[in-house]
Amino acid sequence: MPQSSSKYVFGPVPSRRLGRSLGVDLIPPKTCTLDCVYCQIGRTTEKSIERREFVPLEDVAAEIARVLAGGVRPDYITLAGSGEPTLYSRLGELIDRIHSLTDVPVDVLTNGTLLFDPRVRDEVARADLIVPSLDAGDAATFERINRPAPAIGFDQYIDGLREFCRQHGSKVWLEVFIVQGINDSDEAVDRIAAIANDLGVARIQLNTAVRPPAEPDVQAVTPQRLAEIADRFEPRAEVVADFPEKEYTGQFQGGVEAVLETLRRRPCTLDDLAAGLDMHRPEIAKVLEKLLRAGRIAGEQRQGRLYYLAVREKPAEKRT
Repeated sequence: MPQSSSKYVFGPVPSRRLGRSLGVDLIPPKTCTLDCVYCQIGRTTEKSIERREFVPLEDVAAEIARVLAGGVRPDYITLAGSGEPTLYSRLGELIDRIHSLTDVPVDVLTNGTLLFDPRVRDEVARADLIVPSLDAGDAATFERINRPAPAIGFDQYIDGLREFCRQHGSKVWLEVFIVQGINDSDEAVDRIAAIANDLGVARIQLNTAVRPPAEPDVQAVTPQRLAEIADRFEPRAEVVADFPEKEYTGQFQGGVEAVLETLRRRPCTLDDLAAGLDMHRPEIAKVLEKLLRAGRIAGEQRQGRLYYLAVREKPAEKRT
């Protein structure tokens, strides 16, 4: 589990794409430019495009330096967390500061909606890897799956993404999130592919709702369907929607046991667990995913909130 003194840094957490990823959380939950139906962090409570220094840069940099000095050696330092990281007004400065501390590459997980702003493009470009999202090929689907802030238009968003990739496409991995019944038809996928194939990115990656989503009716597509969809992209998209079991070891396994022990005592929401265990929301979401898939916990809606509870384990059979 993370150190209790960590306010902004969490992990490292296992990532199929990034290996051991040390997360940096710059945005209070849940402040974002979008309110995506599939978001593992939950519903957006403050939908905004206003950039601010939500947390003190010096405090964040000092905490990163302290964690690295303690012997942590991640594969990536990931700027992501509980909201849209490009809303952090000193993002470029922070990336430069991290580069001055370590040679570990920095990546930014972003929905890409603020890339229309030249200042944001300049700041994000300082990272070693950028992973923006593209879940829709038209405005109607964008509104349905991503539910943007009123100030964000689809054409503006796509123009910003295109301009950024024109200059920095070689270090962009584009994520496309597929939701059953919303953007998984051949027609919807082809509209996304028409945009994605023209961006010149290094990789196109497919994901789906394998973790608990913001909306309980959101459903993942099957691995077989993801494989079919992957063929509609050029270059062929990678499917990144699953995590190998072998990655859940060590520090992460400690988090699994702590969450399970808590849920054996009482049902909790994701926020309850994050606060009670002093773990960050993205870590909790990954732990819950593992436990749900293993059948060790279940989810239950109560008064509009998603609670998790431990599944009663069968007693071991006595040998005679």
